[in-house]
Amino acid sequence: MSAYVVFIRDNTLNQDEMAIYAEKAGQARGDHQITPLAFYGELETLEGQEAEGVVILEFATREAAHAWYDSPEYQAAKAHRLKGANYRVVLVQGVDK
Repeated sequence: MSAYVVFIRDNTLNQDEMAIYAEKAGQARGDHQITPLAFYGELETLEGQEAEGVVILEFATREAAHAWYDSPEYQAAKAHRLKGANYRVVLVQGVDK
């Protein structure tokens, strides 16, 4: 069953750190099968806190999502994201089709 990692960027703190994050996160993709469904496209907040940007990544399974997120490569990139912006990140299970 598919799983989705959703990144919600609340606000940017350091653009230089975000640039490093973007480069390292791209490299962290490696052989992981990731399908981007949304990538900082135009957004409209219908309810709740405003967001600067949203990314939605699809994975074949929760285990595949964790394999990518928990990988040493992504964790190295994440260190720069944490310095560069405030995010909320959730992993959500898809529905059985």
